[in-house]
Amino acid sequence: MPSFQTRLKITGLKPGNPPEAVMAAAVEALETRHHVESNQLELAGGVPQLNLRFLVNATTYGGENSQAHESAAMMRDAVERVAVTGAMTVLRRSRGRWAPV
Repeated sequence: MPSFQTRLKITGLKPGNPPEAVMAAAVEALETRHHVESNQLELAGGVPQLNLRFLVNATTYGGENSQAHESAAMMRDAVERVAVTGAMTVLRRSRGRWAPV
């Protein structure tokens, strides 16, 4: 199964939502379609960033990439219910390295 990672910058919380609701929303959304291997919160240039790694069922290279992008977009929609988001990146692991797709 191909491994993907999505990185999503968080620029603020929406009123009434605790910080932990952001990661919970992200993981819950991705888990509806994929196995989430790991999740973490980092600071990237002083801005909080969610990093989630997940597996996509093997099909075709392009199909896997499309599925990863669709799932990342769905995850972002879920996070936007509780937080304000910034840039999002989707990466694919290939030969031990992460590359944007």
